Amino acid sequence: MANKKKVEKVEKETKEKTTKAKTKENVHDVEVKIEGKEWEAAIDKAFQKKQKTVKVDGFRQGKVPRNVYEKRFGKESLLLDAADAVLPDAYVKAMEQSKLDPIVQPSVDLKSISAEAVEFVFKVITKPVVTLKKYKGLGVKPNKVEVTDEEIDHEIGHLLERYTELVAKEGKVENGDVAVIDFEGFKDGVAFDGGKGENYSLEIGSHTFIPGFEEQVIGMSAGEEKDLDVTFPEDYGAKDLAGAKVVFHVKVNEIKSKQTRELDEEFFEDLAMDDVHDEKSLKEHVKASISAQKEVDVENEYIDRLLEEVAKNVEVDIPEEMVQEEVDRLLKRFEEHMRMQGISLDVYYQFSGTSEKDLRSQMETEAFKNVLYRLMLDEIAKVEKVEVTEEEVKKEIDVLAEKYQMSKEDFLKQFGGEDFVRYDLELRKTMDLLKEFNQ
Repeated sequence: MANKKKVEKVEKETKEKTTKAKTKENVHDVEVKIEGKEWEAAIDKAFQKKQKTVKVDGFRQGKVPRNVYEKRFGKESLLLDAADAVLPDAYVKAMEQSKLDPIVQPSVDLKSISAEAVEFVFKVITKPVVTLKKYKGLGVKPNKVEVTDEEIDHEIGHLLERYTELVAKEGKVENGDVAVIDFEGFKDGVAFDGGKGENYSLEIGSHTFIPGFEEQVIGMSAGEEKDLDVTFPEDYGAKDLAGAKVVFHVKVNEIKSKQTRELDEEFFEDLAMDDVHDEKSLKEHVKASISAQKEVDVENEYIDRLLEEVAKNVEVDIPEEMVQEEVDRLLKRFEEHMRMQGISLDVYYQFSGTSEKDLRSQMETEAFKNVLYRLMLDEIAKVEKVEVTEEEVKKEIDVLAEKYQMSKEDFLKQFGGEDFVRYDLELRKTMDLLKEFNQ
């Protein structure tokens, strides 16, 4: 994908152009008035709800007469509850009378409210006008995929390291060894939470523990115990330990050293790859794997460069509401990603020293780019009359349901239904067409 500076440049250029050609033709104020029997019925229901919980001296709960309630609390106390109750119906009426297709969830203002009527104003934002100037023959070409011998050797080195074996050793702990240790941390002589572990495999030199810890384990022997004086970093996540001087009591139970593997018959058997049986076939396999990944990366980079170039020739006034709705989507996706790693957003904010406001701000550039590109592709699809058949939609649903190992019903429920699949296919078809125009 394009780097942040390029995206910000596209955003800046697009906003500058759209300011000049700014239009509010896609922003509509739709007024809806609820009155008469419908409004009276809503107020009656609001009273019935209040009547169940309100307490008035001299009356049992739930038995306060309407005239007594209104005299005590005023009829106005029922109006906002009644307005909330009729709001969904008012929205339906707004859409029916305006025949508009909102691009984001409409906002609503309460224009007026009284015992006789309530008036709402819905701010309905429809798809903005997109003016395409040039999207063909832009001279944007994909880069070639090349795999060097150095890249192949580097990946094989990773494979050898991945299959490295740990062998028990005599002597003392050295850098690169794995020390199996028991440890317990003390602050001012008192053990602190989270500072204890047993038979923990610590790779010396990995810097997984706080600075100064691993260095002091070097030179210890199996069975040896030692107190390590260390200081937690000032920016450590737990505030009560940040910058604190502590003592870790450590015992080395076992020392293991890494045994480097060789490209021999035993290693190829451990790999258990059908097409790999010697060094030559391993290099061919690794080259194909690197090439496949590079093709994906090159394709993504090419698409992004192409869309950036098209964006330079587009005029569109993107409503801030569309950007913020996309930020909501990105934030939800990020939250799900964090949850898969067992981390809640609150924990993430605590350890990263950020807030939801900071995260939303960071996501705004990507959100703007996503909205801009979708609008561009929608307009190109419209101009070029891109169509998706029902047969294509059904085939795609079958493919995706099988890919995610779900029933078609569950897949559609979780991924937004047939309309989502149809729209995704349309975007992909349009993107393929855009690439053809610029070969």
